[in-house]
Amino acid sequence: MEPTEAEVLDEFGRRLVDKGAWRQAITLAAAGELTARWLEGESHYQAATFTPTYDAETAPIAAGLAALNRNGLFTKESQPGLREEETAQRQYVTGFCSAETAADLLALSTRSDLVTVAHAPGESSSAAIPVTLDGGEVVTVLGSSENPVDEEQIQDWADETNDTLALLLADSWYVEILDPVWGRNDVLLPAVLEALTAGQ
Repeated sequence: MEPTEAEVLDEFGRRLVDKGAWRQAITLAAAGELTARWLEGESHYQAATFTPTYDAETAPIAAGLAALNRNGLFTKESQPGLREEETAQRQYVTGFCSAETAADLLALSTRSDLVTVAHAPGESSSAAIPVTLDGGEVVTVLGSSENPVDEEQIQDWADETNDTLALLLADSWYVEILDPVWGRNDVLLPAVLEALTAGQ
């Protein structure tokens, strides 16, 4: 008898067999590897992303994001730079990392025009740096910490992954790196990768 869709997929269409791998991921490196596989189309489950695959605008930067995930930055959100009639986007990437990696990425802001915002573990900060405009209206901002801080946030991550990784994320640094130039796409990801791999 063939398994039903409910036995194969969760309510968001993500493959439950791929979720099983997240139950075993207890390091940032393991979470980064699973994220890279998702970006490469090998997995249909990404923790805290409630869709089996990424959206179309991520396709051109997926390979670059996979490289970041394999080199010390477990990415959470990103977008490419874009300039169209009514819409403008700054390219950015956010993610979880160690204190040493956060320091390396913060230093990136001292030798380039890229902007890094680093949030310490447990920090509940909020700012508003515009990164997406639609018809002149700000629709996306960066500057807020995304570390799971309270018990409910930690439990949400534990439900998506496992208890060990959820607690590790609570103790990790959260960084946001953005390109201040609207629409530019060829600077941020290579510079972040260089910063991640410089000491390896």
